[in-house]
Amino acid sequence: MGLSLKVVVERWPIAGRFTISRGAKIEARVVVAEVADGAATGRGECVPYGRYGETVDGVAAAIEAMRTALTRGLDRAALQAAMPPGAARNAIDCALWDLEAKRSGKPVHALAGVPALRPVVTAYTISLGSPDEMASAAARASDRPLLKVKLGSSGAPGDSARLAAVRRAAPGAELIVDANEGWTAQNLAENFAACADAGITLIEQPLPAGDDGALAHVARPVKVCADESVHDRASLAALVGRYDAVNVKLDKTGGLTEALALASEAEERGFAVMIGCMVATSLAMAPAMLIAQRAQFVDLDGPLLLAQDRPDGLHYDGSLVHPAAAALWG
Repeated sequence: MGLSLKVVVERWPIAGRFTISRGAKIEARVVVAEVADGAATGRGECVPYGRYGETVDGVAAAIEAMRTALTRGLDRAALQAAMPPGAARNAIDCALWDLEAKRSGKPVHALAGVPALRPVVTAYTISLGSPDEMASAAARASDRPLLKVKLGSSGAPGDSARLAAVRRAAPGAELIVDANEGWTAQNLAENFAACADAGITLIEQPLPAGDDGALAHVARPVKVCADESVHDRASLAALVGRYDAVNVKLDKTGGLTEALALASEAEERGFAVMIGCMVATSLAMAPAMLIAQRAQFVDLDGPLLLAQDRPDGLHYDGSLVHPAAAALWG
């Protein structure tokens, strides 16, 4: 049976300001795809990302372009070949998973062959700022077990000062670092040493994607995780010898279908798995909870950074995030 399609662009204000090495924003703009068969409706949310050449209008148009194919019976398997990886395919893919769950009366985890979902501990993000600003934010979150520290500034003071300030403010928290491509081959060893001194567990994407060859020739005292350098399974071969882990994000993989396959192949190749997110509502986090069950590192704090989440959102007990209720997704 053919499906109808609805595409909605939404704005969700961020609580304060979210800053990384590439800039700051005060709201999350998301695109929601709804697919329906007349009896049930499935939803999927995506976040267009300018870093990958995506715009809100472009992603919404790419989803709209699949209307006829959905009417003619496009399913998830055909969708993978019909669209490239990215935010637009993610929204449709997750909507189709949700619809299948509602049609069958079975949760998505059962449809995907994943054991019943359990709560997981998520990282909580400390935005890039001055050492004092980041220390203040870290102090307020110091009771959380896992903090993700945004670094990657090329100006003075250096990232080592920011990192030291955060560590002093949150001495008991496990810390992971995300440089968002903001380091260079010239300061890599210095920043790695600072991370080792601060007891950092993981460093995300220190060098620009496509210019990360130095990682194969420098000692890595802390595990290094690919983010911008990995999108789908086709990305994995180039990462061997440079990275120790991969950050799976559904907006990069183009949905849960490829994310599950990417996580499996990454594990087979010896990479640790991280599940990450963009700043978005719980509707975007819910499918990622399936990957979180097998991930060594979970970063699904997007809704915690918003001024308000959508109804029936995920339940966060501090940093412990619980699986979605059926009223939200899956």
